[in-house]
Amino acid sequence: MDSESLHYSLDLAAGNGLTLSSEQRAALQTSLVILKRNYKFSRVLFWGKIMGIKCDYFIAQGVEDDEMKNKKSLYSLNCMDWHLLPPATESMIADVALAAQGRFTGDPSHEYEHTETRIKGEGDDATEEEVTVKVNEASRLATAVSNIDKDASVVPRGAFTKSPSGKVQTNRSFGGLDPIEAAKLRNYLHFREPVNLKKKSILEMSHLNPAIDFLDPLSEDIPKGGKTTSPLSRRARGEQVHLDASNRSWSLQLERGSTMCVLRSLLWLGLTFFHIPQTPQHGYIYMGDGLMNLDLPFML
Repeated sequence: MDSESLHYSLDLAAGNGLTLSSEQRAALQTSLVILKRNYKFSRVLFWGKIMGIKCDYFIAQGVEDDEMKNKKSLYSLNCMDWHLLPPATESMIADVALAAQGRFTGDPSHEYEHTETRIKGEGDDATEEEVTVKVNEASRLATAVSNIDKDASVVPRGAFTKSPSGKVQTNRSFGGLDPIEAAKLRNYLHFREPVNLKKKSILEMSHLNPAIDFLDPLSEDIPKGGKTTSPLSRRARGEQVHLDASNRSWSLQLERGSTMCVLRSLLWLGLTFFHIPQTPQHGYIYMGDGLMNLDLPFML
């Protein structure tokens, strides 16, 4: 969520009961402005909080001219002092998946170690050797932020545009989704490089607008299935209503008297996205333990 509307956005995304204290909000309001000036970012986003055993990690992201490229992630333990996270490379992600287990400790210098025996060579020349993989928690933190962004960063359709040169920028003319369209999961997109879009045929691509339909919709996520319920009587009473359940890895609800759409990821428990229809206000925040919900297949 945008740091300039942090206080307002935090209240909208606090439906799951997780939020920040008054002291943390005040510290972020000051430090994120300084962060934006020092690193010369065009925009600073408050990404969320990953809870550790000793301390919690507060995450912010800096955006340059292109909203998708060269995005930098930073962490803080006190909401005031910010440190750059290393970019998550493929080798780093593989090492973290192998060595890091359990919850985050809250110490960026903590080292995870994993030793395994590998067979080198073939036949009679085969020999066994022990290989030790070491990663620190800062690398694990960068990997967790990268993985959550790939799987669960969300924007409404039309909020960003892509120019013919490939530059992604905020759509200044975006006025929000229509209330009816806001209740459909296909109108929310993954804010990352598209994966499924490249697999579509020319016929499927013919009805898409390349300026705004350059991302993958959430409705194509796996696992799929479910049933759609929209009881008007419950909506009239202002209760939370599950609308589009065409994908079982997301929960889409109407809250605050049907004036706000809220998406919650069931793969990364703690990620909440909000959008107020007919306004450009939207954002997401993650507040959790940084662990993927591996029990999702058994919850369906």
